[in-house]
Amino acid sequence: MNEERLVDIEIKLTRQEDLVDTLNRTVFRQQQKIDELSSLCTALASRIRELQQGLSDSGAANERPPHY
Repeated sequence: MNEERLVDIEIKLTRQEDLVDTLNRTVFRQQQKIDELSSLCTALASRIRELQQGLSDSGAANERPPHY
């Protein structure tokens, strides 16, 4: 009886170790994706600021179209 119980505990431990390893890999991949998306958002925000600054510098946003 004691031997059976010990084997069951070892099986459960092995399954838990496998599950923890799988979850760690999943979290690692998710963090990589989060880092990638964060970098992309930063680059997009920077690009938008550059475009807005370019529009305000040229004054084209406040000029009347030529057909007026």
